[in-house]
Amino acid sequence: MTNFIPIFPLGLVVYPGESLNLHIFEPRYKQLINECHSAKKPFGIPAIINDRLQDYGTVVWVKEITAVNDNGEMDIKTEGEKVFRILEVVKEIPDKLYSGAIVNYPVNQQHGSADIMRRIVASMKELFKLLKVEKEFKKPDAELTTYDIAHHVGFSLQEEYEFLNLLHERQRQEYLRLHLSKVMPMLAEMENLKVKVKLNGHFKNLSSFEFE
Repeated sequence: MTNFIPIFPLGLVVYPGESLNLHIFEPRYKQLINECHSAKKPFGIPAIINDRLQDYGTVVWVKEITAVNDNGEMDIKTEGEKVFRILEVVKEIPDKLYSGAIVNYPVNQQHGSADIMRRIVASMKELFKLLKVEKEFKKPDAELTTYDIAHHVGFSLQEEYEFLNLLHERQRQEYLRLHLSKVMPMLAEMENLKVKVKLNGHFKNLSSFEFE
């Protein structure tokens, strides 16, 4: 399927199912949001990385306009729906301040391995423990998908975008598994280093070596 959508390029990656709160202040995007909200139509958020518009993004819906200031600036709640790929950017649209794009929607396989996902979730929780952070998810662990946790494992923006390009849940699971398998040993070693640094300068009670 190919169609036209208005676009709101941002320096971030949005995933399907993700809730995203935005403050809208530019005139072109105030127009875009007002029109999409009134017409109950979605818009696209393609990622900008290194000042370049990327090919992939996510279709999002305006769920709620939570506040509107006297100058027209607004706070909104959105939710990601599906991944799109830009075929052609339409920079100028008659009577519109914003731009758009001709896009298509790649097939996105959502079924992965439940066993691998359990291991990924366990590793993620161990990561949180090492970092001493607490996070709560709206879903039970057994219902979490890779999209649900992708923003919570320390990806760089480039890695988040690479992840968006993966269109099969098993590929996304493998990407997460490899990332966590690299990050966890480094963090564990940093914890050991912190312990050593704290001990440095303290009196040490150590057993002596006995020569035979």
